[in-house]
This record gives sequence, structure tokens and C-alpha cells, in this order.
Amino acid sequence: MRRIWFLMLALLLVTVGGCTQKVARCTAPEDNPAHHYLRGMEALEAGRLDQATEKFDRAVYCEENFSAAYGGKAMVAGLRAKELNDPRYREVEAQQAREFLEKAGKLVESENDRFEFLVASLRVETALKDKNWLDSAEEAYGKALKLTVDEKRLDYYQGKEAVSYFMGVAYLEAYAFRKAEDTFRETLDGRKMGKWNEPADQAWKKTSKILRAMGGIAVGDVGKKIAVKDSVSRSDLTALLVDELKVEKLFAGRIPVKSHLDAMKAEFTPADVLTHPFRDEVLTILKWKVRGMEPKFDQTTKAYLFKPDDKVQRGEMAFILEDVLIKLTGNEKLATAYFGQDRSPFPDVKSTSPYYNAVLNMTSRGIMEGDLSGEFRVNQPVDGAEAILAIRMLQQKINIY
Repeated sequence: MRRIWFLMLALLLVTVGGCTQKVARCTAPEDNPAHHYLRGMEALEAGRLDQATEKFDRAVYCEENFSAAYGGKAMVAGLRAKELNDPRYREVEAQQAREFLEKAGKLVESENDRFEFLVASLRVETALKDKNWLDSAEEAYGKALKLTVDEKRLDYYQGKEAVSYFMGVAYLEAYAFRKAEDTFRETLDGRKMGKWNEPADQAWKKTSKILRAMGGIAVGDVGKKIAVKDSVSRSDLTALLVDELKVEKLFAGRIPVKSHLDAMKAEFTPADVLTHPFRDEVLTILKWKVRGMEPKFDQTTKAYLFKPDDKVQRGEMAFILEDVLIKLTGNEKLATAYFGQDRSPFPDVKSTSPYYNAVLNMTSRGIMEGDLSGEFRVNQPVDGAEAILAIRMLQQKINIY
């Protein structure tokens, strides 16, 4: 009898011991936390936030204490918060980002884990832009640089220069353009053929162009926000013309009779700018009837709208700035200066193009430039740095006349 009880006790102990052993949740070759984390980061960079969330959730399911996956979830929540305008919904996402980031920090086990956590911290700070966010981002950046990591085991970031790249992005979004340029250069110097070399090179060139465009002029907050954009909208351009070039003051100086000036106003307010942040700037441009910035007829609404979010193409920019130059100089001959020419210096701008005269007026005066390929890129959108540079050069030409 005693022997039977002994065997039963032994069997119970074996059963309990087997139950306490951790069973792997994910056993397929590619169903592992590292794989899902890597795919999640790739989706994150591509802006596919739902897919990124799915991959980070699966990574956490496969390994509950996976610090980097929680860092990924924090970045997703931070980017979602960045996209929201409603402060209540934004705060919900922001709080989630902070909670995920805190959990990622608690689960750090190695120097590599800490590096990924600090990069995630820097990126979340950049997305949320809370009070003193840049100081917090710089703190994370400094700590990451001091770590001794095994770069071969940094599956996604692949090298410490990644943190310099994202610090450069932070400086760029803070409009600290000189610091951004220097930090992107650090990334390029860190590794000649690394993963972050190409994006850092593009960002460095963009930042250098912004600095060149802003050389010699004091750009306000509106100008700085537009300077970092990859494409300029019609409302952005009105803001540059009114807030940076000060066309209202310049145009008003051409009207000698004050009563005439006081009577001037926009013929109507387009419905799509009634609540727009640049409503006043748009109405100023409409008041002065700047050619190329007129309201457009919209087939859907059967009304004339300003289309404030439409991207401005380079040919359109030349057309608009030509009219500003004509109005400021009083030289009406500029509008037809190059009519009748047969040969165009730009293969993508035929002499019959409606933008031909404007393009030549702008390029011959150095207000706008052609591309290194020889083309003007007439149908390509104007980026923020190009727009700022054109405004700066136009200011100089106005002083000449």
C-alpha cells in the first residue's frame, strides 16, 4: 500500500512539473518574435500602422517580455497621436505610447535592448512633441551613443548611426536646421555603406537646401514649417507671399490714393477657405488678383473654390511669381518678353507652353532654377526649400528695380 502511495505521489510531481514548464506559443520557422518585430518595423517606416500593430502584437504574443516589440507599439501609438487633431483622441493615443514605452524600458535585458528602447524613446518624443520634447530626445540620443552594442545583432537598426539619423529627423522637425545638417552628416560619417546612409544623405541634402534658401533672410514660424515640406500647397504659397514676402505692404505702396486702397477687397470668400488657417492670406492674394491664384471651378460642387490643398507645380510657381514681379515693378512688358521664340532652353517646356514666358522670366533673373539634367521640371511639385529660395531671390530682384 505504501508503495502505491509513493508511485502516485511521484506521478503527481511529474505532472505538476510538466505543467509549470513554459510551452512555446509560436513554433513555425517564421512565426517567431524577431521576424514579426522586423516586419513590424518595416511596416512602420512605410506608414502602414495597422499592419505594424498586427506584427508587434504577434511578436509580443510569441514572447511576452519582448522589449523592442513594446517600443514598436509605442512608436505606432505616437505616430497615430501625431495624425489626430482632436485633443481628446490624441491624448488617448499619446498615453498609450507612454505606457508602451515604459513597459519596453522595464523589459530591457541587454545593451542592444537598451539601444532599441532609447531609439524608440527618441522617435516617440519627436512624434508627440510634448513640453521639452527636444531636450528629452537629446537625452535619449546621448545615452544611446554611450552604449556598447553588438551591431550584428541589431536586426532592424543594424548600426549605432541609426540613432544619429533619427536625432537629425528630430532637429529637422524642431526647425533646428543647422543641428539637423550636422547630425545627418554624423550619420554619413558613421558608416559609408550602412542602412541609414541613403536616407541620411537625402535628408542632409534637403536640410542644406533649406539653409541655403534661408540664407540672408529671417524666416518666421510659418516659413519654417513650409520649408521642411516636400510639396507646397496653394495655401502654403499664399502664406509665403503674404507673411514672408509682405506683398500686401509692397502692393499697397503702388496705390497712391488711400481711398482706392481701402475700397479693395476680395470679390468673395471661397467656401473651402472659410475656416482655413490661412484664410486671411488667401483673401489678401485674391484681393490683389494675383494671376495663377484665382479660384477654380469645381465640377462636383458647381462652385468656384480656392483649392487650398492642391500642390503647386513648378510651372505654376513661375507663372504666379511672374505676375507678382510685374505688379511690383509695373513692367507690363515682362508678360510677353519671350513670346515668339522658337527654341526653348528646357526640353520639358515648349515655346508654346502657357508657362514658357514665366519660366524664362524666372530663370533668366535667377529667381528659379532648372534641374541639373537640363529640365525645368515644369510639372513637378515645388518643395518648401525651393519656394523659400524663390521668395528670397524675388526679394532681391525687387530691390534692384
